[in-house]
Amino acid sequence: MKKTLLALPLVAVLTLTGCSGLTTAQQRELSGGAIGAAAGAGITALAHGNPIWGAIGGAAVGVLGGYVYNKHEQGQ
Repeated sequence: MKKTLLALPLVAVLTLTGCSGLTTAQQRELSGGAIGAAAGAGITALAHGNPIWGAIGGAAVGVLGGYVYNKHEQGQ
């Protein structure tokens, strides 16, 4: 239990600092993936499915959406 309490702040710090040097395009794709994963897991759980598969599918759709939006912003 003590090891878990010590590891949680370390994991949180490493997670937050690992995303500090991202470009705007990378931030959009990452946030799209995170939002998609949360939405996919939630919708799948409400539909009595496996939330893990919903999170995977939602994350894929979210990252793809962020990528397409970036390309649209660049005019490509």
